[in-house]
Amino acid sequence: MINRIVSFLPSATELLYEFGEEGKIFGVTHECKYPEEAKAKPKVINSVIDSEQLSSKEIDKQTCQLLKEGKDIFLLDEDNIRKADPDLIISQETCEVCAAHTNQVNKTIKIMQKRPLLYSMNPHNFDEIILSVIKLGKILQKENKANEIASALKKRIQKIKDLKVEQRPKVLAIEWIEPLFTAGHWVPEMIEIAGGQNIISKTGEHSRRLSIEEIIKSDPDIIIVMPCGFDAYRTVQEYNQVLDKDASWKSLKAVKNNKVFGVDANSFFSKPSIRTVTGIEILAKIIQPEKTIDLDIPRDSFLHIK
Repeated sequence: MINRIVSFLPSATELLYEFGEEGKIFGVTHECKYPEEAKAKPKVINSVIDSEQLSSKEIDKQTCQLLKEGKDIFLLDEDNIRKADPDLIISQETCEVCAAHTNQVNKTIKIMQKRPLLYSMNPHNFDEIILSVIKLGKILQKENKANEIASALKKRIQKIKDLKVEQRPKVLAIEWIEPLFTAGHWVPEMIEIAGGQNIISKTGEHSRRLSIEEIIKSDPDIIIVMPCGFDAYRTVQEYNQVLDKDASWKSLKAVKNNKVFGVDANSFFSKPSIRTVTGIEILAKIIQPEKTIDLDIPRDSFLHIK
């Protein structure tokens, strides 16, 4: 019987609230900020890097230095994890930069008197995101609720798929500004579902560095800027400080045609949560504005940069 849960993963925390299991959550991470109530839960994981005070370049520099030195990006609060005394720990291994990785799970196991059940969510595409809902539902003995959530997500995705696209624009999603990174994992699939032709990156692949030469060669019609963990406003701020001053960048067709957008990546794109379906709807608004006039999306979920 699962009575006490620790989540090392923001998307798992969101899903636990969707299941109505918030009363069983006794530990979350510093990144578990949705829903609002999750912020009040005890923190068992904190970040070494203060990303709120640093630029993209500074965050990348510190992260690379820590990884190079073999140091942890995240710190385990041992007192809080002992108090949490979990029956279940949910973690992931999709990206060690974005979530508490194996080291913190191993440290937790060593200090616990009883060994909790471990569940690792590692989705790289939408089938796997939905499957993770079903799997967690089984663990929590909430199969009916899991099927209900999965069915609702599939219907929303199908509604976007049913929009008839005469000509798919070439869409480039950028996950980091300085240095430039592609957006991988589930994002390419999101773009394809929303009516775009994803370029450079592929579904399921890790995000990677890319050069301005690659972008120029790919000649995107639309550019979506989605720095991992940033909201739309901070994205625009970083864009204006870095890319808007770059002559090569300003030569791109998408930039010249005012087809550059910043999105709330932290809420709808960076994590493999069920809110990525809202991310698809946001992309559809950007890619097919004339066909999605009646589609409701969260306020400030994207901003037109150029």
